[in-house]
Amino acid sequence: MGMRVTSWLSRPALLKTLASRMRLAVRLFREPAVALLAKAVPVLAVLYVVSPIDFVPDVIPVLGQLDDLAVVLIAIETFVSWCPRAAVDFHKQAIESGRRYSAMPATGQVIDAEFHRDQEF
Repeated sequence: MGMRVTSWLSRPALLKTLASRMRLAVRLFREPAVALLAKAVPVLAVLYVVSPIDFVPDVIPVLGQLDDLAVVLIAIETFVSWCPRAAVDFHKQAIESGRRYSAMPATGQVIDAEFHRDQEF
């Protein structure tokens, strides 16, 4: 009995999911409401991919590229999970409705505070 090997490229649902996650990540990266720490995750992943130092060297035919792909996928999922839920939901809806990028509108949440410094002599 022969085993049938299929390419992951032949699965359109997987490619569609990957493309939509990439679009969401790009939109969230541009979003001002997302923290800089969260934005560092995809930047570090790109640095890993272009770096000559890898977990598995790229000269090994398939495994060398798969570890790069795994790092990018993990970075995207981590980045999206670290983003504010309101921003993720806003940009998911914008992608589904076909709207162009625009920053998420202000939510109206304001922290009103006063700073008082005690005078000590």
